[in-house]
Amino acid sequence: MESTTIIYIVLAVFISVAIAFFQYFYKVQRTPKVHILLFSLKALSLFFIGLLLINPKITTVETENIKPVLSVLVDNSLSTQFFKEENRVREVVSKIKNNQELQDKFNVQYFSFGKEVQTLDSLSFNEIQTDISKAIVAVNELNEAKNAATILVTDGNQTQGNDYEFSSTNNKIFPLVLGDTIRYQDIQISQVNANKYSYIQNKFPVEALLYYEGKEAVNTTFSITKNGSIVFSKKLRFSPENPVQTVTADLVSNAKGVHYYTASVSKIADEKNTKNNYKNFSVEVLDEQTKVLLLSSFLHPDLGALKKAIESNKQRKVDIALIHDTTIDLEAYQFFVLYQPNSYFKSVLEKIESNFLLISGTKTDWNFLNSQNLGVQKRAINQKEEYTAIYNPDFLTFYQEDIGFGQFPPLKDAFGEVQVKKESQSLLSQKFAGVETTQPLLSNIEEGDKKYALLFGEGIWKWRAASYLREQNFESFDTFVGNLVQYLASTKKRRRLDVKAQRLYAANEPINISAFYVDKNYQFDSRASLELTLTNLQTEAKRSIPFSLVNNSYQVAVEGLPSGEYEYSVTVKNQNIRSSGRFKIEEYQIEEQFTNANFKKLERLATKTGGTVMYVDKVDNLLKNLQKHASFYTTQKAITKKQSLVDWKWLLVLIIILLSIEWFIRKYHGKI
Repeated sequence: MESTTIIYIVLAVFISVAIAFFQYFYKVQRTPKVHILLFSLKALSLFFIGLLLINPKITTVETENIKPVLSVLVDNSLSTQFFKEENRVREVVSKIKNNQELQDKFNVQYFSFGKEVQTLDSLSFNEIQTDISKAIVAVNELNEAKNAATILVTDGNQTQGNDYEFSSTNNKIFPLVLGDTIRYQDIQISQVNANKYSYIQNKFPVEALLYYEGKEAVNTTFSITKNGSIVFSKKLRFSPENPVQTVTADLVSNAKGVHYYTASVSKIADEKNTKNNYKNFSVEVLDEQTKVLLLSSFLHPDLGALKKAIESNKQRKVDIALIHDTTIDLEAYQFFVLYQPNSYFKSVLEKIESNFLLISGTKTDWNFLNSQNLGVQKRAINQKEEYTAIYNPDFLTFYQEDIGFGQFPPLKDAFGEVQVKKESQSLLSQKFAGVETTQPLLSNIEEGDKKYALLFGEGIWKWRAASYLREQNFESFDTFVGNLVQYLASTKKRRRLDVKAQRLYAANEPINISAFYVDKNYQFDSRASLELTLTNLQTEAKRSIPFSLVNNSYQVAVEGLPSGEYEYSVTVKNQNIRSSGRFKIEEYQIEEQFTNANFKKLERLATKTGGTVMYVDKVDNLLKNLQKHASFYTTQKAITKKQSLVDWKWLLVLIIILLSIEWFIRKYHGKI
């Protein structure tokens, strides 16, 4: 307490005593005994009032015992069922809870984990994924800067997430190993890589990674089947020296639609687990390849650059032709690039009904183009000019980022003013002679269902080369051309109902399907009522489920569906709008791919964090070790608290009581 406060308190004592003395003893000839009591009551009440006005700070020191934290992480995944360890896990949890010495030493927390980490309520052992790393990190963050230990009850097999062996944690981890630790001969398909999409009559690659675990050489057969028929097969030989092999197959897309395949490897001798011998995958075959015709009256490097850029997207095939070629079948193409047109292009422009890209240059006949009602007029003169690009960040027709257009070499075109007479928007504007203008360099025009773009300048091959020199690849330039072609070649109207669903789901995995629905103005409509109808194609059983509105989309989750192939349909009530598709639920359980516990990995984790690993049947030994472990001890923490006297409500009550007693005594003795 500060010295100034003490002086104020002494003054308060002096003043309160002086006032009480003046009232009951000063110049009083006859002093009854009751005056002594009244004097005391008055002096005390005035002193307490003075204390409240002074409001001194009262400092107190409290001590708190802080126990070390013990987190119990229990694997709640299907693999525990697969190893038939459910009862043993429940017994371990029960022993920890009933060990009073452990409860006295530690602040014990209980968690279960699978794909996510949860507070342990009950154990169902039905989680379809295991992420040990996430569980370790979550507990470490929860008990950061605390003296903590973790008991990890698991088989050590992880199906998703980061490698838990390298998890960053300050906690000592003590794994209790579940499952069989005997190593059996096993061969498995660890991964299958395949494109999600292919085009009809095209080949698509499939890559499978196979892993063998055993002590002797074995022979097996890898095969890929579709609808029970083998479409690829290869004999393989594994050994302890050659345990990993990669098999690549090229399959043919014969029919449009979603196709399901099964990659499998035949069983080897003494193999205990064959559920990891196969994996399913799917490929959607599209029949939507765009054929593009690059039409010119002469050869130019721009043609080759455009062909390579457009064909960087495998959905597009480009042919280059000269305008004088009479064998051209225009109906075979869905999109056209008209390079530096002249009067010979008249019949082509009359026949083209689809969208196109027109590129002008030094050999363009502008007198001819001005007469074609394209919405663009140019007063060209017989003089060449170079135009540098200026990127328009407000361009909204389609998304295109600035890939350094301003640093690309200038394009050449005839000099003259461009007048655009139809609704348009420019991605690039012209800059010439160092002057920035609003004249278009690349502009698009939309007229009803027809849309086309005009690039005013030749030499775009230099842009592709400059892009390569800048980034050591052609990706940025090719993406720019691809975006332009995609916008112009697309004749599809925007769908009001867009449904997103996977084509393959693991067994017991929730089937999550989302839908986005817009009104006729293409604004999200939260008033709609959407319904999902599922049909099992084997049993023809149907099930209808309404969607729920979640933020700006409609969501539905379906659980408990048996494995098989399903057809789904999403409809909007009171609207003639629907979307349909198919998906397949696999029989394969990823948690059943392991034949034994991963003891070695758990042992390395324990060693790294300063813990010890034990088998689950040695849980009593682990609990005894934790009770005696010297690094886990209770600490005392001193907490200093400062409290203002004015916060003491009982002092105000005491003042009221003292003044009330004084008043009643004076009233009783007729002093009032």
